[in-house]
Amino acid sequence: MRALVVDHTCPGHLSLTDIPAPRPAAHEALVRVESVSLNFGEVHEAIRPQLPGGTVLGWDAAGVVVQAAADGSGPAEGERVVTIGEAGWAEQRAVPAARLGTAPKDTDPGALSTVPVAGLSALHVLRRMGSLLGRRVMVTGASGGVGRYAVQLAARAGAHVIAVSRNPAQADGLRALGAHEVHPEPAAARQPVSAVLDNVGGQYLVDAFATLSPGGILYSVGRSSEADVVLSPDALLGNGGRHDRSIRTFFLFGDPTTDFSADLTWLAGEIAAGRLDPGISWRGPWTRHSEAVQALLGRRLHGKAVLDLE
Repeated sequence: MRALVVDHTCPGHLSLTDIPAPRPAAHEALVRVESVSLNFGEVHEAIRPQLPGGTVLGWDAAGVVVQAAADGSGPAEGERVVTIGEAGWAEQRAVPAARLGTAPKDTDPGALSTVPVAGLSALHVLRRMGSLLGRRVMVTGASGGVGRYAVQLAARAGAHVIAVSRNPAQADGLRALGAHEVHPEPAAARQPVSAVLDNVGGQYLVDAFATLSPGGILYSVGRSSEADVVLSPDALLGNGGRHDRSIRTFFLFGDPTTDFSADLTWLAGEIAAGRLDPGISWRGPWTRHSEAVQALLGRRLHGKAVLDLE
């Protein structure tokens, strides 16, 4: 089968080549991949010279089951699915039932492929925040993949959503997704917030932490700025109504036993019904992968990049 593999001699450090097809274990379904979406972290990982050539990356993929799991778990042959796992940028992938969700057969696989990392991350962080009804919630990096899903889901949960995006052209689009306020930086927020989902890191994390009300929590999800987080001693003081604030890290795969199937199926259903906007800002055949990678690395994309397999 063909796959996108790390190739440090090519633009974008990826090339299409033939590799052996996967041999699914008894608990894994074999999926014919139709579309994949790219995450900044993946394409940034590909350019690292330490990463061996020939490595297949890719967490997000959608397609059709061509061979059901031998142990009877998971969906049947012919079902459309959205999957999360390793080595997804390939024509086939073997996926355990806990890492795939089902979708209506007429659902666009490109839209489905945006769900796994971005949608699951947003959903799981917002759940950690508890009930959002009537609470002020800030999302930094709101025009990115995780950010867009977080804005939509938080608004649907009843939060007053403060979206932070450095690109002023994204403001109207973020309001259409449910944001009540859109600012270019966290410090512009007019009132304290009870929770933050931070995708940027660096000074944005520092400034977002300063907006927290007593007992507020900031979840560090992404580090797109690639800048150090430097908190002054005063930033950590608990006086003046700043007590009991905290910063928490997040890793989607922190518990390797987590079953994502129900959440993937629910998110896929929301995409199929048009209740979630996948935010695809670049789409093309996977032969044009270099264009998508360069756009992501150059920070020219807001939302998701999708490659359709030919």
